Amino acid sequence: MGVVDDKIKELKAREAKILEMGGEKAIAKQHEKNKLTARERLNLLFDEGTFREIDMFVNHRCVNFGMQKVDIPSDGVITGHGLVDGRPVFAFSQDFTARAGSLGEMHSKKICKVMDLALKAGVPFVGINDSGGARIQEGVDALSGYGQIFFRNSAASGVIPQISAIMGPTAGGAVYSPAMTDWVFMVKGSSYMFITGPEVIKAVTGEEITFEDLGGAKTHNEKSGVAHFACDSDQDAIDRIKRLLSYLPSNNMEDPPIVDTHDDPRRSDASLNSVIPDNPNKSYDMKDVIRAIVDNGEFFEPHQYFAPNIVVCFARLNGRSIGIIANQPKVLAGCLDINASDKATRFIRFCDAFNIPMLTIADVPGYLPGSQQEWGGIIRHGAKLLWCYSEATVPKLLLVTRKDYGGSYLAMCSKDLGADMAFAWPTAEIAVMGAAGAANIIHRKEISLAEDSAAKRQEKIQEYEELFSNPYQAANRGYIDAVIEPGETRARLIDALEVLCTKRETRPPKKHGNIPM
Repeated sequence: MGVVDDKIKELKAREAKILEMGGEKAIAKQHEKNKLTARERLNLLFDEGTFREIDMFVNHRCVNFGMQKVDIPSDGVITGHGLVDGRPVFAFSQDFTARAGSLGEMHSKKICKVMDLALKAGVPFVGINDSGGARIQEGVDALSGYGQIFFRNSAASGVIPQISAIMGPTAGGAVYSPAMTDWVFMVKGSSYMFITGPEVIKAVTGEEITFEDLGGAKTHNEKSGVAHFACDSDQDAIDRIKRLLSYLPSNNMEDPPIVDTHDDPRRSDASLNSVIPDNPNKSYDMKDVIRAIVDNGEFFEPHQYFAPNIVVCFARLNGRSIGIIANQPKVLAGCLDINASDKATRFIRFCDAFNIPMLTIADVPGYLPGSQQEWGGIIRHGAKLLWCYSEATVPKLLLVTRKDYGGSYLAMCSKDLGADMAFAWPTAEIAVMGAAGAANIIHRKEISLAEDSAAKRQEKIQEYEELFSNPYQAANRGYIDAVIEPGETRARLIDALEVLCTKRETRPPKKHGNIPM
C-alpha cells in the first residue's frame, strides 16, 4: 500500500477507536439505565446521514492526578451540525460513557466552538446534557469552561433558539446553562437537576430526600418550573424537540415557517357557541376552545404541569405559527398568581424575540388573593406580565371569552398594553370587578339603610350586571374592536393575523429596560 493509503487507514482506525466511546461495558451500563448513548441521541435528532462531527480528535491536556495517562474519547462530548427536518441545527451531546461526560477545559471549548458557529450562522442550538459535572482534576479550568458557556448562552439569547435536553445527571454549576436556554426537556426517571445533591443537603440541613424528589423531571415540571417538558424516554424527548423546532424560525431575523395544514381557514365550529356555561361560577376547559380554533386542533404545550391556571402553547392558524397565552378556568378559576405570571412572561418574551405572533385568550376574575401571594411578591411578578406585553412588538390578538376583571384585564394584553385587535364573545364581562363586589362598594350606604338590605343588594347587583356583564360598554369605547359569534372565531382571528403579519413597530432606542424581577 502507498503512503496515502496508509494515512487513510490510520485515519479510519483513529475514528473507529473514538466511535467506541467509553467501550462496550460502559455502553451496556448506559443502556441498562434505559439511556441512549450520546451518538445514538444525535442520530435520532438529525436527519439520516446529515450529521457532521466537529473536533472528533480533541482531547484533554490535564496532567494533574495522573490524568496524562487517561484517554477520554472526544473529551466526553460530541459536537457538530446537521439537518433536522431539512433545516440546519448545531448540537452537542455529552458522553456519559467517557469519564461520566465530565466537563473540563477542552470539553467546554468544543461546546463553545459550536455555539459560536450557531450564532454566526443564525441556526438553532441543541444541547444534550448527560454529565457528572465539572472535571475536578482540572480545577479552575473546568470552572472557566462553564463560565464561557454561560456567557455565550446570554449572547445567543433572543438571537437563535437554544434548547436543552437533560438526559442524565446535571448538578452544581452544570444546571445554569440549561436554565439560561429557552427550553428545557427532562426525561422521567433518568434525568436530574440540582445545585446540591441529597448527600450534601443531609449533611448540612439534616433533610433526607431522594434524587427524584429533589431534582427529577416531575419536580422541575410541577414545582420549580425550571423544566418545560417531562418526557417518557430519550426518544420521546428528541421527538418533542423536533416538533418544537417546527414552530420556530432559525433566528430572530426570520419569520417562522409556514406549513400547509390542509385545514380550511373559513371553518366555523358551532360547539364554541355553547362552551361557556350559563352559570358564571361553573368552569370549562380552555383547551377545548384552543382545539376548536387552531389548525387541525393541534397545539404544542410547554409547562403543562407548572402553573396550570394559565396555558401557554404553540399552534398554527392558516399554517402560521402562533403563541397562545390563555387563562384556564378549570384551575383556580383562571386567576393569575406568581407562577402563572412568570410562566406567561417568559413565553411572551420568547415569542416576541422570534417573531411569533401572539393570541391571548382571557377569562380571568383577577389576581389570586392571599398573604402568601403578597409576601411572595405578586406585585413585582404581576408587573412582569404588564411589562412584557407592553414591550412586545409582534402582532398581538386578544379574545375575551368570559370574565375579564380589574388589573388582570389589563395584564392579559388589553388594548392599552398594545393588543392590535381585540375580540370578545357576547358572553364577555369586562369590568373593574364582579357585580357582587362592585355593588357592595358603590352602594354600601344605600344597602345598609334599606329596609330589606338583601333585596336592595340584589337589585344593585342586577343593575351592575346589566351595565357591565357584557362586552358592549368596552366595545362602545373602542377597547374591543368587534363582538363576534364564538363559532366564527377561527375565521376572524385568521383574517386579523393575515392583515397584521406585515406589522412593523419600533420602540425608543435604549440598551435595555429594567424589568421588575
